[in-house]
Amino acid sequence: MEKHIVHLDLDSFFVSVERQKNAALIGKPVIVGGISDRGVVASCSYEARQFGVHSAMPVRLAKQLCPDAIIVRGDMDTYAARSREVTEIISERAPVVEKASIDEHYLDLTGMDKFFGCFQWTHELRQKIIRETGLPISFGLSANKTVSKIATGQAKGAGSELQVLHGTEKTFLAPLSVRKIPMIGEKTYAVLRNMGIDRVKVLQEMPVDLLERALGENGILIWKKANGIDESPVVPFAERKSMSTERTFDKDTTDMDMLRRIITAMVDELSFDLRKEQRLTSCITLKIRYANFDTHTKQVHIAPTSSDTQLLQKALELFEKLYSKRMLIRLVGVRFSNLVSGSYQIDLFNDTITQINLCQAMDRIRNRYGVDAVRRVSAVDQARLKNQKMLHERYRAA
Repeated sequence: MEKHIVHLDLDSFFVSVERQKNAALIGKPVIVGGISDRGVVASCSYEARQFGVHSAMPVRLAKQLCPDAIIVRGDMDTYAARSREVTEIISERAPVVEKASIDEHYLDLTGMDKFFGCFQWTHELRQKIIRETGLPISFGLSANKTVSKIATGQAKGAGSELQVLHGTEKTFLAPLSVRKIPMIGEKTYAVLRNMGIDRVKVLQEMPVDLLERALGENGILIWKKANGIDESPVVPFAERKSMSTERTFDKDTTDMDMLRRIITAMVDELSFDLRKEQRLTSCITLKIRYANFDTHTKQVHIAPTSSDTQLLQKALELFEKLYSKRMLIRLVGVRFSNLVSGSYQIDLFNDTITQINLCQAMDRIRNRYGVDAVRRVSAVDQARLKNQKMLHERYRAA
């Protein structure tokens, strides 16, 4: 059975929401992100992109490229609420939905074509989203996720709808820049350029073993994507899954500094697990149990993220609100829920380029040497206590 996979992407989502709130922004170069020079561009309008501005660029550089740009500080709570509106409309109609990020969805329409044309069905869904939310959205339709995502990018500004028919994937991809292939970043692109590869067609014709020698296992995956091969499934949207950790103390405590260090270490570990599994959370819960075994929890809903900076801030805010009895604490725990599939997300409105690079560097170290290899200063004492406890347990076992 031929597969029919749709990729839906809200166009300049943050900018579109801001323009609904302020019509004066329509037609103007708009940058959404941190308002300081050390901030990062989260989204920008097509008018700003014409000057070379793009997401994840330092705001300072964006202002140099486009001096007339209007800079708006983002509102993630509003964006998350509008994103949920779109997700609800899609989920009501589509059989299988994967929410890939705050502004992207994948749909698996396999088997529906014999009842109703998949392209026409998706066209009507897109019109319904636009009609009910007022937000512009584009889609690509093909046999797999990679080709559909690339098709969406090509569709923007050219009708906003594009179908790549079965059997034409390689022909469609061939003339495009290799940068269009998901997972090819600046470093990989530089390697490919040094090999004389700048178009997908050249990549398609390269011996796969040569790419493997140059890029490792990623070389094989890139070669498959360039040839329109992608067997990754559409993973259904699942809000009920969660991940959590908690600690029961040997001796009840009111040491606030220690409790904050423990919460910091918990959030760091869970956030790293989120990014490693390519997941996002939109709900964080803090749990404390007092010495008399009274247990209390408090939670907050946020925009889907895996940013440890944002999650830690929310966790510590919850702790300050929850700890009101000034009694000895027996247990503390943190839980992330409403998990969805999604790539690494940073807090583009508050993080600086330095913080972003530091977080990514820490993840690389943890992936290679383990989660305890590097920690925040505020969690160092907690890590030492954990190591001491492990050594003590090993000594007792011996």
